[in-house]
Amino acid sequence: MKIMIVGGTGFLGYHALKVALKRGYSVNALAIDDVVLGDWYPGDVNVQFGDVFELTEDDLQERFEGHDCMVYAVGPDDRITPPAPAYEFFHFRLVESVQKVANAARKAGVKKFVLLNSYFAYFDRTWPQKELAKHHPYIRCRVEQAERVIAAGKDSMAVMVLELPYIFGSMPNRIPLWKDVLLDRFAKGKTIYFPRGGTNMITAQHVGQAIIGALERGEHGTRYPVGDENHTFNDMLEMMMDAIGEKKKIINIPRWLAVAAGSMMERQFKKQGLEGGLEARHLMKHIMTDYLYFDATDTAEKLGFGRGGIKEAIIDTMKACYPEKFNNS
Repeated sequence: MKIMIVGGTGFLGYHALKVALKRGYSVNALAIDDVVLGDWYPGDVNVQFGDVFELTEDDLQERFEGHDCMVYAVGPDDRITPPAPAYEFFHFRLVESVQKVANAARKAGVKKFVLLNSYFAYFDRTWPQKELAKHHPYIRCRVEQAERVIAAGKDSMAVMVLELPYIFGSMPNRIPLWKDVLLDRFAKGKTIYFPRGGTNMITAQHVGQAIIGALERGEHGTRYPVGDENHTFNDMLEMMMDAIGEKKKIINIPRWLAVAAGSMMERQFKKQGLEGGLEARHLMKHIMTDYLYFDATDTAEKLGFGRGGIKEAIIDTMKACYPEKFNNS
């Protein structure tokens, strides 16, 4: 099996290629030139540099020739707050561009395609009463993304969609996004104010196993909710703070106050000409104060990925975010 990983120098692409190489597969990558590839990066992976958002379908088809399988591991994710309107930003990157890549892959003779998607699409199906896709441009685009790519496979390319939750772990030469979007906000002060809720989570290593497992065993058109352990946000924050030796009091914000804070965030974004992919008021009402839990045992058995290790992966994440706190340990 010869695999092309789009985003092969990124976080999840890197963990997928490590699993693929360990299982004896040939791997190449297409990525933007945004990280120095040193001895840490496998030398037998041929990296082509290029931006899938800019390359034409013909350009992509030429680059994909000779590959049996493809993994699409390119964002953006919901932690980005783009210029308004958010739907246009995410639709171009998550729907139009990925459909272009899938069309090019099919024309190049690729037979299997794994798309990395979001567990928000899973909950959009599971909680129809919350109308998540209606309120959140990012979620709407993730739903449309899966539909478009599955359709692009037609009768000749099997498409498997992995719906991913919170992911912990690290890779060389990159600082986890957790640092900017969450952790640095708690760097000062002795108290963390956070909504009462929870989420499923998984390690990056097991995501890599799930990706290659989907290429090996996946069924066309299937959306696989991939995850492992369910934890409250309090549990998650405590594990993060314990890893760096800090004790902070966690105070859970009541839902009404979280919604009010979300409304204030929306007003601030509007003044700056920005719009979140997750609408902050509804995010606080329907997501951050709820429990995004599910049992992925069936998916793990079908795709053959490992379980457990969340605490260790969180420690690994914290080391990559704050190496100075571990220098003397």
